[in-house]
Amino acid sequence: MTVALEVVEDPAAACAELMLATVAAGGDIVLTGGSTPRVAYSRAAGADGDWSRTTLWFGDDRCVPPDDERSNFAMAKQALLDPLRARAGEAGSPAVRRIRGELGEHAAADLYEQELRAAGSGRFELVLLGLGPDGHLASLFPDQPALNERSRLAVGVEQAGLQPFVPRVTVTLPGLALGRQIVFLVTGASKAPAVAAAFGPQAGPDPHVPASLLPPLADNITVLLDSAAASELP
Repeated sequence: MTVALEVVEDPAAACAELMLATVAAGGDIVLTGGSTPRVAYSRAAGADGDWSRTTLWFGDDRCVPPDDERSNFAMAKQALLDPLRARAGEAGSPAVRRIRGELGEHAAADLYEQELRAAGSGRFELVLLGLGPDGHLASLFPDQPALNERSRLAVGVEQAGLQPFVPRVTVTLPGLALGRQIVFLVTGASKAPAVAAAFGPQAGPDPHVPASLLPPLADNITVLLDSAAASELP
């Protein structure tokens, strides 16, 4: 399949628009962590929209309590969920399926696997992902065994490839590929080599660059980039 690379002035704003369009259609969204997604979540929370038909999922999280500053759920709660509930109340807010990392990576992965399978294979309208400087996506790190998983939708990751070095739970490549629309949100010059390695014209599936393994499994991938992140593309 082809990957659409879109260089935009404000990737967070473009991401927020995609989120709001998905919410308007009543689709489910898989969230990611990171500073640029946080800005996108804040902008989406401040716009008009009825989130009550949407369920929010997570592509990965750290095995820490849900109020820990390292938790992707905690970030999403502060940037998106709390503002939505303050404005719309519980009735107008999305349902949330968080990864219960405090249970430990394997127990939490088993539980999340059950929830993902119960939701059905066509549930995820929009899957948001970041891209690490090492080419990782979600908590799928270079050359780790989880990259080879094809039967499970979520697995525990005992050793993270980057800081913070705490165990993780991650949705697998087949799980991420269930999304009808998969969007990578990438900003900054530090990500430019990874963008080129994962999505450039010479890129191909490479376990050293985990994000390069997703396109052969997925139907629709868009990479939203600022000019700095796109600087090593032709």
